[in-house]
Amino acid sequence: MRKINNAWIIDDDKILSYVLQRMMGSVDFCDNVEIFQNGKEAINHLSAIQQNPESLPDVILLDLNMPIMDGWQFLDEFEKIKLDKKVTLYIVSSSIDIQDHNKAKDYKTVSDFLIKPIGKKQIEQMIHSYNQ
Repeated sequence: MRKINNAWIIDDDKILSYVLQRMMGSVDFCDNVEIFQNGKEAINHLSAIQQNPESLPDVILLDLNMPIMDGWQFLDEFEKIKLDKKVTLYIVSSSIDIQDHNKAKDYKTVSDFLIKPIGKKQIEQMIHSYNQ
């Protein structure tokens, strides 16, 4: 089984980010979790480390509604960056708007759209999907 080394949570909700990080730890999801408060912080960090595959995230959990740079803007920028590593990206949002779900399908980098709140079962499913 492939191990997830680095996971990123990009979400402005500090409580949700903390809970997600704790759940990930409880199911041995990955070795390292980094949290970013908005898409701009994450893109800036990604741009700085893009030449170092070991530092790149294996999995990103992305919220859509954030200040400064929202999830859609992050995705637009993310898809422009050439990475030497496949990154599995999940949208994790409270949006139940069918337009958001359909729009997510337009991004080749999005693996799935999960509705908040997510639980251990979804985290375990991410591990299983990552290893297929």
